[in-house]
Amino acid sequence: MNEGRLRIAVLLGGRSAEREVSLNTGDQVAVALESAGHAVTRVDTADIGFIETVRTGGFDVAFICLHGRFGEDGTVQGLLELLELPYVGSGVLASALAMDKVVSKQVFVSAGIKTPAWETVRAGDDVALDAISARLGDKVVVKPVSEGSSVGMSIVHDRNELGPAIEEALRHDHTVLIEQFVAGAEVTVGVLGNEDLEPLPTLEIVPEHEFYDYESKYIPGMSRHIIPARVAEGARRECQRVAVEAHRALRCRGMSRSDTIVTDEGEVYLLEVNTIPGMTRTSLLPDAARAAGIEFPQLCDRLVSLALA
Repeated sequence: MNEGRLRIAVLLGGRSAEREVSLNTGDQVAVALESAGHAVTRVDTADIGFIETVRTGGFDVAFICLHGRFGEDGTVQGLLELLELPYVGSGVLASALAMDKVVSKQVFVSAGIKTPAWETVRAGDDVALDAISARLGDKVVVKPVSEGSSVGMSIVHDRNELGPAIEEALRHDHTVLIEQFVAGAEVTVGVLGNEDLEPLPTLEIVPEHEFYDYESKYIPGMSRHIIPARVAEGARRECQRVAVEAHRALRCRGMSRSDTIVTDEGEVYLLEVNTIPGMTRTSLLPDAARAAGIEFPQLCDRLVSLALA
């Protein structure tokens, strides 16, 4: 559905650790929307003056291309609610829930969705490293709770690496998630829609590094995307089901992307949900959409239509 020529504010940049990614995403989205016939203004939210620009700009809709804090976490969504300006993507609650990896995992568990076991550590805690290793195993994943793009993330292979990995994660957040390592294929599933939800084809991520880190995400050639994922058909369907259920459980809107692990036995574990996935032409969600026959400008236009629905 095309709403005709619209005045669209593309919010990009911002102040998080993912600023450069956001600038790239925002620029490519803006070009796509312009090619679809819309009047686009790029608005960098790093300067607080952006609020006045958005308030007085006469925009029909905002397309949020901000990643991480002050963009993906519900803050900008709340501002746009106050300004009564429709925007692409999830609302305040879903954005905040998904941004917090611990709270979102608690929602997954309550919804009956399988997710790896975990512990949390806060700045200043007296950390019982031996107890954590005894419960979760020596090989774990350590992440800041509210960062994206694998910023501050480490895979720990033995007990001796755990302390330094926690310290590194605490450089980026006051709370750290320590997650049981689950071996398997990394499969991500995008979901489009508000009420009627469409899961996109499964996409398997094959990174050049040990895990899908920052370089794997954003440097060409550092990862491969395989569509559909090289797992059994039943596991592919389960990944799609889990992605739709997670989208509903968090009350997402417009789009989401769920990251899962599929074990050799075909079990599916949900890791996290992204409410503002990377939106460059080579990012995961647009790649999966293209496999479903939705080209990038069409995808961006569709997301605007969902925001206005």
